[in-house]
Amino acid sequence: MEREKTDIFSRESQRESGRKGKQLSGRGEGLEPQVAEETARESSAKTGLPLWMLGLGADRLRADMNRLLALLFHQGVLDEQFLQLQQLQDETSPNFVSEVVNIYFHESEKLLRNLRGLLMDREFSDYKKMGIHLNQFMGSSSSIGAKRVRNVCVAFRAASEQNNRAGCLRALELVEHEYCYLKNKLHELFQLEQQRVLAAGVRYPIQN
Repeated sequence: MEREKTDIFSRESQRESGRKGKQLSGRGEGLEPQVAEETARESSAKTGLPLWMLGLGADRLRADMNRLLALLFHQGVLDEQFLQLQQLQDETSPNFVSEVVNIYFHESEKLLRNLRGLLMDREFSDYKKMGIHLNQFMGSSSSIGAKRVRNVCVAFRAASEQNNRAGCLRALELVEHEYCYLKNKLHELFQLEQQRVLAAGVRYPIQN
């Protein structure tokens, strides 16, 4: 599974494509009655809510998640590749999407540091190296459906191909802004998902 997560990025660095998917359906069906009862009691103890309210809370949180996703799609922040990632998540890998996205965050922040380091060098002239970093950033952004970040990277690459340092600096500021917005919103989405899983009483390992 770890190899699959990293392979997502390497494939998209070479070719970028949007694929249609669908949102995750509810989880936790098919649990043995005794296990379901135990997990429900655990969730009730953790949340302080009576058992009958857990289901209502899970439904409300799912609605909140759907509203947030709809907003991010409407704003053009995400595209259908993100839904494709959600399709790969199941009971055997309940944190698949957040783990893939966290790899993306880690790699993206290294790339952003490298790009800023290049542009802060007054003697900088290696636009070819900058283009390599931007291609990596575009590929990994496409792989998780980060549409707006990828689109800004396209403009950034155009400036680098023209050896336009001032244009590259402006594009870098915009990329950093879009990246921070994406990161904050996806963290918000994953927090809602963790709360929903807890409220539903499903025993999944939840990341901190």
